[in-house]
Amino acid sequence: MKIFIDTASITEIKAVLPWGIINGVTTNQKIFLAEKGCNFKDRVTEILSLVDGPISVELTRTEESDEDLIKEAVEYSSWNPKNITVKVPMFGDGRGLRIVSELAKRDVKTNMTALMATNQVILASKVGATFASIFFNRVKDAGGDAERVVRESVALVKKMGAETEIIVGSIRRPEDVTQAAIAGAHIVTIPYKILTQMPYHPKTEETIKEFDQAWLEFKRNEHSR
Repeated sequence: MKIFIDTASITEIKAVLPWGIINGVTTNQKIFLAEKGCNFKDRVTEILSLVDGPISVELTRTEESDEDLIKEAVEYSSWNPKNITVKVPMFGDGRGLRIVSELAKRDVKTNMTALMATNQVILASKVGATFASIFFNRVKDAGGDAERVVRESVALVKKMGAETEIIVGSIRRPEDVTQAAIAGAHIVTIPYKILTQMPYHPKTEETIKEFDQAWLEFKRNEHSR
């Protein structure tokens, strides 16, 4: 399973990159809003310079025509065709599917996003989405079984022979990562706040301290001989 970090913060990315676990980055409009007025293209370019993996950037002018959104997506892709992945929402009227289908013909990598149900993932994979993003806790908020949606989606994408990878986002607790992984997610995208909680366990800290103290005592005994 791959791990992406869900952020547009250079500070956060630089803090976790040395861990050696980050395979990509996901962003959205709310994430960029939290960055308080940074230049969008400059920030994406800086992220691309740090992470050699998929970097998801979302369409921002969703009230525009299909043609305008396709043009926006093509522009983003041109910044780095290898790693830029354009997030396209699963609009209820099917226009997101039209857009992803067209972008697939143009070899633009896409991440169909805001998915809450298995049938949406089926459609995303059918039109050639590179990734399909299931919003884990938002599925739960709506009364759905998020783990079941992930399991069904992974199984059906494989059965269909599609190359779409399932990303699980909307992670609110370290336990969500475990649940998504057990359910078979190809990728989990994790906010910095949650990611930095994952290495910690109080019993681990207690054990390390105990071993350190034992070693100090051993060294004292060694020198006293």
